[in-house]
Amino acid sequence: MVEILSDKQLVDGYKNGNVADFELLVERHQNKVFSYILMLVKDRQLADDIFQDTFLKIIRTIKAGAYKEEGKFIQFAMRIAHNLVIDHFRKANRLPMVDQVNKDNDYDLLNNAKLSDPSIEDSMVTEQVYSDLRKMIELLPEEQKEVLNMRMYADMSFKEIADATNVSINTALGRMRYALINLRKMVKEHNLTLTVNNF
Repeated sequence: MVEILSDKQLVDGYKNGNVADFELLVERHQNKVFSYILMLVKDRQLADDIFQDTFLKIIRTIKAGAYKEEGKFIQFAMRIAHNLVIDHFRKANRLPMVDQVNKDNDYDLLNNAKLSDPSIEDSMVTEQVYSDLRKMIELLPEEQKEVLNMRMYADMSFKEIADATNVSINTALGRMRYALINLRKMVKEHNLTLTVNNF
């Protein structure tokens, strides 16, 4: 009977120079990691590039002795993949928008405005409002901004956010709530008004 090695054993084997152990790790987790990246970027070629970068970064981390067995290898891999996706969107200065974040009233301010037949002027005003909102999001503390971007732009569940950032679901929810509270304060200070949604 063939012994099935754990992820930890495979990582240790790779640390000791056994490249085949790392290939087994990739084979074991590639579908989940690639599917996760594809879900976020919605572009197969881009997902493939980020997937390759993810495992290159994992290799560098292990070789540098910086990999710590604090949780499961897959969580470590997913966290790196997630961070690379966020880095890509920041560098490209574009974020994939989702139609709705949550039906809960707490999240109304983040929903896209639905205008039946917007005039050019309405469209310009709406674009300016969202431009202002994006600038305000950049002013949030890093942890709140990260959760907000994952939820609003990457359409991740709070469980996925918690796994990717290595915190509890309650912590992820708390960061989102504080982000929204801070945004509302900034909206009031800047007298920003959305045409459709109330804050």
